[in-house]
Amino acid sequence: MQTKKPDIKSMNLTELTEYITAAGEKPFRAKQIYQWIHQKGVSSADEMTNLPAALREALKENCTCTVLKQAGVQVSAQDETRKYLFWLEDGNMVESVWMRYKTGNSVCISSQAGCRMGCKFCASAIDGLARNLTPAEMLEQVYRIAADTGERVSNVVVMGTGEPLDNYDSLLRFIALLCSEEGLHISQRNVTVSTCGLVPNILALARQKLQITLAISLHAASQQKRSRLMPVARRYGLQELMAACRYYFEMTGRRITFEYSLFAGENDSSEDADMLCGLLSGMNCHVNLIPVNPVKEREFVPPKKEALLSFKKNLEKNGINVTIRRELGSDIDAACGQLRKRYREGRCIT
Repeated sequence: MQTKKPDIKSMNLTELTEYITAAGEKPFRAKQIYQWIHQKGVSSADEMTNLPAALREALKENCTCTVLKQAGVQVSAQDETRKYLFWLEDGNMVESVWMRYKTGNSVCISSQAGCRMGCKFCASAIDGLARNLTPAEMLEQVYRIAADTGERVSNVVVMGTGEPLDNYDSLLRFIALLCSEEGLHISQRNVTVSTCGLVPNILALARQKLQITLAISLHAASQQKRSRLMPVARRYGLQELMAACRYYFEMTGRRITFEYSLFAGENDSSEDADMLCGLLSGMNCHVNLIPVNPVKEREFVPPKKEALLSFKKNLEKNGINVTIRRELGSDIDAACGQLRKRYREGRCIT
């Protein structure tokens, strides 16, 4: 059996230095390579022009440096949001989204090819889980998009296809590499990780004491409704989830964001708003209200504007910090809940 070559893009600087020195090179070469990969975003060792030719050849022969191939890009006519489709080495595909805000450019990346969480309103779970992404494959979504747009990425949200905390170890390494001083050096405070509520990994993440923003996909304030919408709630109950959120705040001091998609006739009533107020009472948190984005395989529809504004007003009246999310890219299926593996029989579906 052929031994798989190490992927130097998933190594931190210490590991890369150990790898390079074990091959007989000087330690400073590792820093040069690391900067080429993570600051300059090169796609080949041939582009590392300050390295000796022999070292460049050795890198190509003895290790890999993951580079995603762009399969397609769609540009929103509404707001210039860009949705990218990338090939993975094994033939799987992932989608990523670039969004321009007044505060800077954000990239929403995928953490898995597909998803096994089975949320009833989300396109990402329709085909199930193919596999986890490596840290390098997660980074590459940011690097390729930055290279394609020619613009700096200032915020990264791990909110695309997949459940990030179901790929926990790769997620932690991705954050460390993304925020490294020797790499893009994006502040942890500019990184958001979304989860549907894997309680054990929320607790583990809390103990890391990172300064990222944790976003909880809540979508219902009663155990019964949440269990119907999100199968994960049958394993980790609502009260258990809320206890984990309070622990997260206690350990990190970081305010929790709760994502609440509104479905007409399902979770948008005044009673639902009252239950949500009771559930979040006393918590340092922020609520993002998201009128559900249409997915052709799902029956959910967004509430009327009056119901949306009434829901928001109810939360505000009870002292809860709340916004209605400005959805970008909905005309190209790039908004919340709309990402999926967009291919069929090796053909890109646009």
